[in-house]
Amino acid sequence: MMHFAVSSKAENFIRALPKTETHLHIEGALPYSLLQQLDPERYANVPDSWRKDFRFDSFQHFESELLGYAAAWFTAPDRYHEAAKLIFETLHKEQNVKYVACSMASGVIEFSGMDGHAVARAIKSAAPKGLKVDLYLGIHHNGYNDKTKNFIEESLTWEELSGYDLHGVEELPLEPWTANLWNRARDFGKYTKAHAGEFCGPDFIERVIEELGVSRIQHGVRSVESEVLLKRLSTQPFVLDVCPISNVKLRVADRYNKEEALRLLKSDVCCTISTDDPISFGNTLYDEYAFLLSEYGFSVADLARFARNGFMTSTLNDAEKAVHIGEIDNLLETYLG
Repeated sequence: MMHFAVSSKAENFIRALPKTETHLHIEGALPYSLLQQLDPERYANVPDSWRKDFRFDSFQHFESELLGYAAAWFTAPDRYHEAAKLIFETLHKEQNVKYVACSMASGVIEFSGMDGHAVARAIKSAAPKGLKVDLYLGIHHNGYNDKTKNFIEESLTWEELSGYDLHGVEELPLEPWTANLWNRARDFGKYTKAHAGEFCGPDFIERVIEELGVSRIQHGVRSVESEVLLKRLSTQPFVLDVCPISNVKLRVADRYNKEEALRLLKSDVCCTISTDDPISFGNTLYDEYAFLLSEYGFSVADLARFARNGFMTSTLNDAEKAVHIGEIDNLLETYLG
């Protein structure tokens, strides 16, 4: 389990801070308690990967573990509803989250043969009052195939679906269907984003920006390797949804040093803070903020900025954004006063 040393005053600030969760995989956020109910003996102990010092050997190691958990639980739409209900209620009540952008994996739909639209409805219907949820369909680089293309095409008309996210191993080719679907999705009023700059460098970030037309990048931390890209990201309306603990446990952070991480997150690039896959990392949003304060030396004002960015770049209406940003500013003023 993880613990980050922060003062009681800072802890209270983080817990009271209105937050957004803008980079969350539903399958990767499966509450471990549900697996323990399903099979108390098999899942008696929490994963070793929840330890603060744990590091995955590779992305494949991480993905294999996560998909094993997902396959055990996500066998029907009502299982998605049950998991999502607990995920959303915990975020809303315990983490003070007001907005969530999450994804469901097309690969799980493909593997299980479930009705994808029913899954989307099940997830969206689980959102509690006071929490807005935007749902994305996450598709791997090679995830558009004879088995999936019908439901992926149909998903363009799903009212419950807010948009599309590119998932999976970044080193795989970016196939032609991707740009085509992403362009058509925007014609249908959907939002689009992509995972990039986690295991591949700045060149791949540039590719998804140019070829897919996205302005929101999941991770994007390896942009620090290119001053040209950093300038572009900071002077144009791009957003990086960063997951610090994920980057450490997946060894992404091994590719750059702490000073570079500080340079990115303290720059004019718009960054938000999220958890990615809590079932694999044992993290909460509180942990992410406490990690930045304790391990990387960020200030409470920096944490407030990240939270503010989450609201400013959310799909909440202007009045709702103003309320939560005002709460953040008042909380910070009280803390500093």
